[in-house]
This record gives sequence, C-alpha cells and structure tokens, in this order.
Amino acid sequence: MKWTRKPGEPIYQRRHLVALALAVGLPVVLLQLYKIYMGPVGFGAQMGFGILVSILAGIILYYTYRSSAQNQP
Repeated sequence: MKWTRKPGEPIYQRRHLVALALAVGLPVVLLQLYKIYMGPVGFGAQMGFGILVSILAGIILYYTYRSSAQNQP
C-alpha cells in the first residue's frame, strides 16, 4: 500500500531533511574543527556557540523552506 499524506500534514522533501541534518550537525563539526586547529574551548563557550549556531541555522531553514513545507488542505 502506498503511503499517503493525511490532510493538514506538512510536505517535507529530501532537501528539507538534509538541510535539517546539516543545521543539527553543523555546531558539533565546527566546534571539533576549532578544537583541532585552535585549541581547547571551555564548556560554556561550547554551549553558547552551539546554541547560537543552532538558532541561526533554524532561522535560516525557516525562511528558506517555509513556502515549500506549508500545510496543505
């Protein structure tokens, strides 16, 4: 049986999920690269940076994909 969307369920495409994975993984990757090339980072700085990058990535994702992921009647 083919999967069908329920009424009101948002449409998510593969590119939405790839962009979401990047937004979630980007803070971790950037922090690891910083540790490798620059040196150790304090826990508070790691948390602050992770939160900041996640918020910015979320805002960018929202404005980039909001028109293609809106609820359909």
